[in-house]
Amino acid sequence: MIPALSPVPPVEAFLQHIRDALRTNTFSRLLLSSPANRLHVVERVIGRLVEIKGESRLSLTFREARRDTTRNLPLDEVPGWLTEQLGGTFRSAVLETTAGQCQFALSPKGRARLVFHKTKASRPPDRTHDRPKSGWLDASAQPWLQALGLCDDTGKVRASMADKHRQLEHYLEILSHLVRDCGWDADKPLKIADMGCGKGYLTFGVWHLLNRRLGLHAEVRGIEARPELVEQANRVVANVQTESLRFIAGDIASVALDELDALFALHACNTATDDALARGVRAGAKLIIVSPCCHQELRPQLGRPEPLAPLLEHGLFAERLSEWLTDGLRTLQLEAAGYATKVIEFVASEHTPRNVLIAAVRREGGSLHPIERAREQVRALKEHFQLGDLASDRIAVP
Repeated sequence: MIPALSPVPPVEAFLQHIRDALRTNTFSRLLLSSPANRLHVVERVIGRLVEIKGESRLSLTFREARRDTTRNLPLDEVPGWLTEQLGGTFRSAVLETTAGQCQFALSPKGRARLVFHKTKASRPPDRTHDRPKSGWLDASAQPWLQALGLCDDTGKVRASMADKHRQLEHYLEILSHLVRDCGWDADKPLKIADMGCGKGYLTFGVWHLLNRRLGLHAEVRGIEARPELVEQANRVVANVQTESLRFIAGDIASVALDELDALFALHACNTATDDALARGVRAGAKLIIVSPCCHQELRPQLGRPEPLAPLLEHGLFAERLSEWLTDGLRTLQLEAAGYATKVIEFVASEHTPRNVLIAAVRREGGSLHPIERAREQVRALKEHFQLGDLASDRIAVP
């Protein structure tokens, strides 16, 4: 690393390197990091050059803890925007070019400098705006993606289904990590149930991930109460030509289930989520994942303990607390049933407020302390909020 020796102030020198890289077509990437304020929600910004309708733009991805947002900036606005960012928002900026790397660094005392590094890129990256992303839904998924209407005959994601496709890809990414937590043996056949599966988008995705991408041997069953959707999904299965995926007519509470390795239930309404959790526990599932919906049971019982009573006079606050408390009790009941739980934002909140994913992986052996502690926490919460019997009580019943 060799500090730059230049009479030009570091910010101005860095901006000139940006201009030169854009002018000479050597620009690869821009990275801003190290926020000056720890409370700043954006942790880093990644910029790449793209072509949109024949015009160059700097596509900026703003990365927060739980979501990304994107802004496409005209090139003539880049110097002004970057000057603002380097004026105190971020302490570090790296310009990557095909000729080398230039780093702007601002010390806690406000001393700025430039440092140069060797290049990591020999040629500019692809500048197509909608470039394809690698993910779990690869080319081998095309037959069922097309049959379900997510992609057209050319393999392109339909505009009307883009959100659904993105959500499915995101779900499979989350699931891939949870599967690793389970430590399943690749030689062991797995039994999976997707409860209330609807048209089967997730069911096909789970089957694809486990069997085709992770190399496991999973028998996946989609359970759906509407016979017409079951028939439709099984027609797609016939086209895929696999015996390890089937759809069955039935409901969450009463469908016949043998022992399971995993149970999923996304957007099961009201206490149907509790039915799914209880059935997963009884079936001995190592992995249980639900995305609760339509929280209606708890609110009529909700007491108004001090000091929350004035806030709960507002219906909106009472509704949100009821949802939060319902799902919190569900996670504790899962802990009391011997599971380790995670609560994950599944879909960005701007798309839907129903965006909580509860994931539980069964503990193997170990201390009974987490179970006893969870039982006591459930008891204390129910007593504090003056709650009686709830459907979630069935989750941890021996």
